[in-house]
Amino acid sequence: MVDLPNVNRTFLDHPDLEKLNSPGSAHPPRVLLLYGSLRERSYSRFLAEEAQRLLHEFGAETRMFNPSGLPLPDDAEADHPKVQELRELSQWSEAHVWVSPERHGNMTGIMKTQIDWLPLSVGGVRPTQGRTLAVMQVSGGSQSFNAVNNLRILGRWMRMITIPNQSSVPKAYQEFDEAGRMLPSPLYDRVVDVMEELVKFTLLLRDRSEYLVSRYSERKAED
Repeated sequence: MVDLPNVNRTFLDHPDLEKLNSPGSAHPPRVLLLYGSLRERSYSRFLAEEAQRLLHEFGAETRMFNPSGLPLPDDAEADHPKVQELRELSQWSEAHVWVSPERHGNMTGIMKTQIDWLPLSVGGVRPTQGRTLAVMQVSGGSQSFNAVNNLRILGRWMRMITIPNQSSVPKAYQEFDEAGRMLPSPLYDRVVDVMEELVKFTLLLRDRSEYLVSRYSERKAED
């Protein structure tokens, strides 16, 4: 046995291989989509809606949260109806899609407000831990990755499993028609790739997420 004098072996986790190899859930992947703009012609919403159509094609069940009316954090209590709606959707979900415009080199305040209302834990429930996450952004100018990079930081902080692929749509006003549908292009193909990858990662990980995010330090502290 390896000498680990500072480790309490009682709380070391060893995989139950039989459980990990057992058949997984049979229901469609449950995906929550968040977008970061309230404009009437919102390209982040258009991109989220396009992602939603693709997710349906890949067999997922989806919900999209409308951030209109969501109060700023600390400007309302957690029992506010919009806050409760958001938290219930997050608990229902197994995966998230976050789509933000880039504003002043970062995600919008609307996007950040939604994430800020999702706590790391509520009683014994963790609304985001172990869920898969896809991040995308739209820009009014040339291609940038500032928003998606910062969304990845938030995903890690929320203890989510962010998939490797991502999408950044530059000059978004050129990429959608009058009805808000994304036009055919390599940028659109990339969105298809991202949604396909999200569904694959969700199917692979959703029944193992509790094991993947279990931490020695937390098991020890909870004893």
